[in-house]
Amino acid sequence: MRARGSSIRVAATGMWGRDEKETLARLNAWNHGVHRARGRIEKIFGTWKRSYGLRRMRWRGLAKAAVQIHLTAIAYNFRRTLNIVAG
Repeated sequence: MRARGSSIRVAATGMWGRDEKETLARLNAWNHGVHRARGRIEKIFGTWKRSYGLRRMRWRGLAKAAVQIHLTAIAYNFRRTLNIVAG
């Protein structure tokens, strides 16, 4: 990501400081650039966990787990495509 000119940012959940207002302002400023992209991505992962059984991996091993994730992504995209075309 850095090679393409962007920076890696993780949403912060807590910060410390002397003044509560200053600390909350820093926290909001830090998370402002992250919240839109994170919200879109977390919605997809939540749907996968809730509706497609990705709370636990079905098989052992990275290759088999990758297959499970790819099949889940295909099923999610297929269903999403049907909803977009129908509605």
